[in-house]
Amino acid sequence: MRMSHFWALMRDEFGAGYADSLARDHVLGALGDRTVRQALEHGVPPRTVWEALCEDMDVPESRRLGRDAREARGAHGGQVGS
Repeated sequence: MRMSHFWALMRDEFGAGYADSLARDHVLGALGDRTVRQALEHGVPPRTVWEALCEDMDVPESRRLGRDAREARGAHGGQVGS
């Protein structure tokens, strides 16, 4: 996952303001008690950080790929939100 995709997922799921606050302030035990920003700065892959944050924030599996993926599944007859 590219860093730009990571931040797009953050904004998509949490909104721009809250995403920035989460990244700065929310400590994740799964990432060694580091914030999102600290983990990324220490070289933790964005995918790993995203998955840890999703687990910690109870983001449903159906929303973990981002808005574009959900819209694409819906446009092709797939079930959105499943």
